[in-house]
Order: sequence, then C-alpha cells, then structure tokens
Amino acid sequence: MIMRLTSNGSGEMMSLIKLLRKGNKSSGIAAAGNTILAIIKGIAAGISGSGTMLATTLHSAADATNQGFVFFGSALAEKEPTKRFPTGFGRVVNLFVLVAVVVVSIMAYETIIKGWELIMHPKPSSNIWLNVGILLIAIIIDGYVLIKASKEIIKETRTEASGLGIFKGAMKAVSLAAPPTRLVFYEDIIATFGAFLALVSVVLSYLTGFYLLDGVGTLLIGLLLIGIALKIGYENTIGLIGVTAPKVVVDRVADMILSHTDVVDIYDMRVLQEGRKYHVESYIELRKGFSLADADDIKFKVKEMLLEDSDIGDVTLGILETDELESWDKEKRNEV
Repeated sequence: MIMRLTSNGSGEMMSLIKLLRKGNKSSGIAAAGNTILAIIKGIAAGISGSGTMLATTLHSAADATNQGFVFFGSALAEKEPTKRFPTGFGRVVNLFVLVAVVVVSIMAYETIIKGWELIMHPKPSSNIWLNVGILLIAIIIDGYVLIKASKEIIKETRTEASGLGIFKGAMKAVSLAAPPTRLVFYEDIIATFGAFLALVSVVLSYLTGFYLLDGVGTLLIGLLLIGIALKIGYENTIGLIGVTAPKVVVDRVADMILSHTDVVDIYDMRVLQEGRKYHVESYIELRKGFSLADADDIKFKVKEMLLEDSDIGDVTLGILETDELESWDKEKRNEV
C-alpha cells in the first residue's frame, strides 16, 4: 500500500514537472528576472529613500507576481481535454492573466499615490550612485527579457524577422501572439522604459536640486502601469469570452483546407481562439461523385493535415457535395 502511494506521488510529480515544461518560456524567464530586480531595487530604495526607486521596485514586484501567475496558468492551459472539459483548458491562461492585471492595477494605484505625495512634499534621496547602478542593471535585465519576448513573438506568429528587425517585427505581430507572451512583451516595454525614466529622474533631481522630478517620474510610471493594465485586461476579457481568430490565421486555415485536391470550396468556417490554440469548425465542399466512405476518408485526411499545425488544438469538420457556387471568397471576407 505504501509502495503504491509512493509510486503515485512520484508519477504525479513527474506529470507536474512535464506540464510546467510546457509553460510559456517568456513569462518564466521574466518572473525569475523581475524577482531578482525587485529584491535589488527594494534594498536600494530602502537605503536611498528615492520615491522613483520605490516605484520601480513595486513595478518589478508586480511583474514578478504577474508573470509567475501567468507561467503556471500557461502550463495548466496545456492539460489534455477531459470528458468534463472536452474543449481543453486553453482559456485558463486568460483567467490567470486577468488576475495578473488586478495585481498591476493595485501596484499602479500605489505608485501614483506615492508619486503625488512626492510632488506635494519633495525631498532629496541619498546614495545617488547606488540608485544609478541598480537602474542600469534593471535596464539591462529588462531589456534582455524584452528581446527574449520579441523572439518568442516572432516564433509564435511565424514572422520573418532577424537582427535589429526583431523588435519591429514583434510590434507588428504582437496581437497574434499567445496571451502570456503579449503580457510579458507589453510589461517589459513599460519596465525597460520605466527604469530609463527612473534613471533620468534620479539623475536630474540630484544634479539640479529640483526634487519634484522624483515625484513626476514616479507618477508617470504609475500612469504607464494603468495604461498597460487596461490594454491587457481588455484583450484577455474578450479572449475569456471567446473571440474569433485574427484574419491572417483564418486565411491560413482556409488555404490549408483548400490545398487538398478533392476540396473545392468552404461552405462555412469558424475559427475560435482558445488561449494560444485555435478551434476550427467548418463545412467543406468536395468534388461530386464520391461515395460516403471515400468522402469520410477525405474529411479525416483534411482534419489530420490541420492538426499537424502546432497552433490548432481541435478540428470539427462536416462534408457536403459541391453546389458549384463559390461560398468562400477570401478577398471579400478581408474587406468586411
């Protein structure tokens, strides 16, 4: 009995580790990096008393919490469908991202309050070079995470970009990336820019004696956090409800279906986004003259072809004999 329990426990642990390995890499790296940054910045903020440094500490702490949540959510979303949840767990990641948005909003509120307090009652901070050194480290680490997130977007969206064009390509394709990758990308843009803004505020307030700048920098970081919380919150709310896939994905699926020699048209099709996966439902028209058995074989071949795409999680197909009328017009659909 004891041996059986031990074996089951070991098996469950291995299953958990296997599942975590499927988690979003960008969010995992970002969570680790921001945890280190939050500790370093927190120590510097406590020593120097800088409000801007405290704001960036809260930002890093929020990012670490969020991205940790999102990493576990993205891993859970990879669980196989069950009888109770036949469409899988793809949308779980949207729920975890929404929890992360709540954390960001709370941190943003605290940052804005702190910034306003420093504007109303400006005060000098000490250990300027400690702050400068920490903020430079923050820019390097956040910049590294941002580059990793950009590369992940390029990979997920199958965008052709390399070298200095990676960030530009990622900006254009970010809406097609998985929810966790989008969160990391947006947050680290703000984190990198926020660290740079904090560096400028700390240095200028020290050199000019205009300590109000410390509060202004803190307030701006808080407002940036609010902006990113609203954007990510909206995107994941519609994702949780259920949203159609982007046109570029729908067109790609349609092209795959029509590439089969015996498929002459698509009568109707719906492609829903389920987390980072897509659920395809379609009625396809076949050439005339097939027996029911042959038509079934074609349907299963088309289904297998679609499921070979790593972005497609589930396919439901119906078959019809062609009515010799064109139902699927990609150009007209793109104009809608």
